[in-house]
Amino acid sequence: MNSAPSVKPLDQDPIYQLHGLVKEYTGRCVLDVESLDVRRGEVLGLVGPSGSGKSTLLRLLNFLEAPTRGEISFAGQPFSSTKQIPLELRRRVTTVFQRPMLLERTVWENVVFGLRLRGVRNTHQPVQEVLKEVGLDQMARQRARNLSGGEAQRVALARAMVLKPDVLLLDEPTANLDPYNVALIENIIKRLNQEQAATLVLVTHNVFQAHRLADRVVFILEGKIVEVARTEDFFTSPQDPRTRAFVEGKMVY
Repeated sequence: MNSAPSVKPLDQDPIYQLHGLVKEYTGRCVLDVESLDVRRGEVLGLVGPSGSGKSTLLRLLNFLEAPTRGEISFAGQPFSSTKQIPLELRRRVTTVFQRPMLLERTVWENVVFGLRLRGVRNTHQPVQEVLKEVGLDQMARQRARNLSGGEAQRVALARAMVLKPDVLLLDEPTANLDPYNVALIENIIKRLNQEQAATLVLVTHNVFQAHRLADRVVFILEGKIVEVARTEDFFTSPQDPRTRAFVEGKMVY
């Protein structure tokens, strides 16, 4: 029997729909997205130069900031400057930041924190399972301040994963990490998507990482979306010359 890898279908219903989305700071436009869908169960890679608006988009997708104009629809609920997302829906989305803020406590206490905030009582098994998943089960009683950068990032991932979010937003999750921790975290991301069917939006400066992980890739330049395509198409036959220049490692500013 053939064991050729299957191609993930990309016709799923969107979990996010963005329409006329604009974000301004003190009158300066940093993001202007005419339209974009994020499909359930996909890994969507966001790439582009520094300052292009990728992290701003991630904050809007996590409802940390409201758009100046336009609207985000999440699971059918609108979010805008005048419309808020109910707490039960907001809790379905979790973010792992590039520089995670950990509590001055143990690894275990960091991971269990979100569950306790949500009133979950039986926390031992889920925390134990997720620490094993990220390879930190033997470090549960270590103080967070004694962790390496890669270990701290895996704690942040575990803290997000234990909540079993529908959507996980990742902002440069492997920036400045050694190859060993990059591989560990990328494998965790793949399993989370494949085994739990989580939707992931990944901001990365590493085009090779986007190629390895993403189902589709979005290229953002100066706050605007230049191109959205399936990953293989994005890297082998980009439609916009600016995308081709970026993929080839040329300066795009």
